[in-house]
Amino acid sequence: MNTTDVTWQLGQGVGWRPQLDGAIARAPGLGFVEVIAEAIGGHGLPAGVAAAVQRGLQVVPHGVSLSLGGAERPDVARLAQLAAVAERCGAPLVSEHIAFVRAGGRESGHLLPVPRTREALDILSDNVAIAQEALPVPLALEHVAALVQWPGAEMDEATFVAQLIERTGALLLLDLSNLYANAHNHGYDALQSLQRFPLERIAYVHVGGGRLRDGVYHDTHADPVVPGVLQLVEELFALTDAPGVLLERDDDFAPEAEFAAELRAIADAVRRGTEQRVRA
Repeated sequence: MNTTDVTWQLGQGVGWRPQLDGAIARAPGLGFVEVIAEAIGGHGLPAGVAAAVQRGLQVVPHGVSLSLGGAERPDVARLAQLAAVAERCGAPLVSEHIAFVRAGGRESGHLLPVPRTREALDILSDNVAIAQEALPVPLALEHVAALVQWPGAEMDEATFVAQLIERTGALLLLDLSNLYANAHNHGYDALQSLQRFPLERIAYVHVGGGRLRDGVYHDTHADPVVPGVLQLVEELFALTDAPGVLLERDDDFAPEAEFAAELRAIADAVRRGTEQRVRA
């Protein structure tokens, strides 16, 4: 196991989308953007990402297609493309998901949850090790939101993620919106679960919006960040520091004033949590 130390500070970030170019350019105090790695072509960077780099923002490629949780080994060409994007962006790290997206040559179009079994953990750990060997920078792993869970789970989500991180030496992309969604939909306490994640291994944090429909919470990335997720941000920073916190917005883009207000709300939650930790 080759454990990677976190040596970077990212600050506040935004998931880059071309629709947000103007808002990102005018947002004060940003430290980084996250870009979907598969959206980067073979030559150059999108104009908005290149402009962010020129402003001094760091860029973190975020993969969605490696299918690390699948029974098949990671595709060599996809790994090479992710590695090339990381080098082109001068990225301090890359991130991917604890999920699978294909099987038997069929693409799901979604980030599907991995069974939380020891057998699945073995396969996932091997695939992560293959990816780490192919990448020029550290790899952070993100747990996903799932409306349904596989039967026969042998451990809960926090335990599964902690064991994966321990076995591979990878870093954690902690998604507080996914944690909130899973806790609400599957009936457990989000704060208690948060405390059992390997918080000392956080590379950075995701925060996104969602919506409650018929008692089910949907992690949409197309709605405002709900108060419960902001509370988790505050509680996280009351427990520990994190190198960066990123706002995800993928659709139904809000007016720039609302977007800026969400960034401020996240920053305020970070500040409140940090003040609690310092006083403790």
